[in-house]
Amino acid sequence: MNVLLIPDAFKDSLSSSEVASAMRRGVLAEHPDANIFHITASDGGEGFLESVRQYLPNAEVIVCKTVDPLGRPLEASYLIDRDNNVAYIELAKASGLELLKPEDRNPLFTSTKGTGVQIADAIRRGMKTIYLGIGGSATNDAATGIVSALGFKFSDESGDLLDPCGNMLGEVSAIEKPVSLPEDLKFYAINDVLNPLYGPEGAAFTYAKQKGASTAEIKLLDAGLQNISEVIRSTYGMDHSDVPGSGAAGGTAYGLKAFLNAEYISGVSFLLKLAKFNELVDSEGIDLILTGEGCIDSQTAYGKLVSGVANEARLHNIPVMAVCGKLNLNKDEVRKLGMFAADEIYRPDQPEGYSYSHAASLISKRTVELLSQL
Repeated sequence: MNVLLIPDAFKDSLSSSEVASAMRRGVLAEHPDANIFHITASDGGEGFLESVRQYLPNAEVIVCKTVDPLGRPLEASYLIDRDNNVAYIELAKASGLELLKPEDRNPLFTSTKGTGVQIADAIRRGMKTIYLGIGGSATNDAATGIVSALGFKFSDESGDLLDPCGNMLGEVSAIEKPVSLPEDLKFYAINDVLNPLYGPEGAAFTYAKQKGASTAEIKLLDAGLQNISEVIRSTYGMDHSDVPGSGAAGGTAYGLKAFLNAEYISGVSFLLKLAKFNELVDSEGIDLILTGEGCIDSQTAYGKLVSGVANEARLHNIPVMAVCGKLNLNKDEVRKLGMFAADEIYRPDQPEGYSYSHAASLISKRTVELLSQL
């Protein structure tokens, strides 16, 4: 049996590599003679740089002094390919939710400025192409923080300058674009989210709660996203708010496209291409793909890694199984995602926090149970 492992990280628990190791133990327990292959993948969120470095070993790690989502000093790394003047930056490294304690999380006050500082550093080093993995953000600022670090300025009706964050989006009345930004820069926003910028399925209503926003704050954030969209429409004559994916990372994708003419790229497709996925499944005769992530729910179909893996596997008629922390879909919904089966490590009779503290052993156990269904 030839098995390919392509899991995502389990947030607040295990990295993608640790999840893969746990799955490997489960596969070997059920099929001791199995040939096991592993692709380090990401949907553009946490683990994006780890995945890229796996397949671009000559990329250089750059450590940059920057700030976290609340403006506190931080050192964060990114990758550069000097031969091709390309930078690979993971938004979660400087603007990620996991950088903040639960009590500090609130997208009204967080900013992507730290990621912008990294981008500015890469540009100073001569990088002309920026690939930005934008998952896992703590923010809802429509990339205003990022571009403020590149020289953009935002002001209210009185002409007073605003500090970019989610709370200020509703106050923006005018935007000043820098004249010093090189014209030959190319930006790519890498993610697998399909949400629009605002509205019931937009950035705020879909993701702001998990970033610490209350119901009232979510409505305020959504109104701010609408306002910045209207200001950009009147200033630049463009509207990308309804483009699928514009709501990614609190509207970061939208801002990158509106301010920097970024192109959206599927994170799963991007990294599977780097990993030579098509060549691997054909040459090794892969029989089964195992994937997984922290939660599989109604949002998974909007472009999470599990969904992306299932879509790619469908082209090769390879069955996909998934292990997750929490499964909020029934069997029919799992099948609609393109998976043969899925199971969660959570069980209601477990002590509180057990599935986090025992995640590795539970993933191995669920892997065995899933494989027994084949």
